[in-house]
Amino acid sequence: MSATSHSGRDGRPPWAPPALDTGQLEVALRTLELSVRGRLDGLLQGNHLGLVPGPGSEPGEARVYQPGDDVRRMDWAVTARTAEPHIRQTVADRELETWVAMDLSPSLDFGSAASDKRELAVAALAAVMFLTSGGGNRIGAVVDNGTGQVRLPARGGAAYARALLKKVAETPRAAEGTRGDLAKLLESLRRPPRRRGLAVVISDFLGPTDWQRALRGLGARHSLLAIEVLDPRDLELPDVGTVLLSDPETGKRREVHTTPVLRKEFAAAAAAHRDEVAAVLRRAGCAHLALRTDSDWIADVVRFVVARKRGWSGGAA
Repeated sequence: MSATSHSGRDGRPPWAPPALDTGQLEVALRTLELSVRGRLDGLLQGNHLGLVPGPGSEPGEARVYQPGDDVRRMDWAVTARTAEPHIRQTVADRELETWVAMDLSPSLDFGSAASDKRELAVAALAAVMFLTSGGGNRIGAVVDNGTGQVRLPARGGAAYARALLKKVAETPRAAEGTRGDLAKLLESLRRPPRRRGLAVVISDFLGPTDWQRALRGLGARHSLLAIEVLDPRDLELPDVGTVLLSDPETGKRREVHTTPVLRKEFAAAAAAHRDEVAAVLRRAGCAHLALRTDSDWIADVVRFVVARKRGWSGGAA
């Protein structure tokens, strides 16, 4: 649940995603593009799988196993010959097809910090586009606000990427009480089967983890990246006395007094759910990036990408 009231948006910090509801959507998206390019340009030169560096479909050289490497890439022949564990590196495909499962259900139509979660989700999509662009790469998306899916085909080119981002940003907000279905959204990326590539899931992952089977199925064919979009009120209640809580996907409301005990129980439950989500993503072999509405999201993307690149290179800077 989320608190229904949130702070004002005037004077957003410079790192915050631009507001999308000001009536100047194209200006906001252009500002977003410039922010992403300005801070990420040059980070991933020559790397087609920018957000999930390393894996591809072409076999590459073997190297010594490092803690944290995917054991599914173990090269048993080299390991037996050298008596030392080795993994087989892979070379990124020349052309990458990326599909994004975009969850815009009502639980994302909320924010208590620098932006709404929906605005941060759109910003995350812009980063994915930039980090996977070029070289004949294509991107497509399946978007669901809880009222039905919209499929945007995978195509290449900067002009198409901008058009896709605008289409996603224009997705209408569903009425309160509309329930999202992340499992169904993920299944839509599995069927019909697509060429191997990168599947990105952008969601707040609130609610039951009944989507884990669909995610595992998706991971059997594609590299996976989950971008978890969070707001501080998803994690803890403010110490403000009486507050009205609402579940935007059921429409249920409840007025509660935020006692220390209630705040502690809420935080514990939220932390337990986040741990569960992280464990499910890990078991599916899914890279996991968490972005928050009260944090410099581009800096968080940079840290994530640098850490992934270092991991795939065996710890080298």
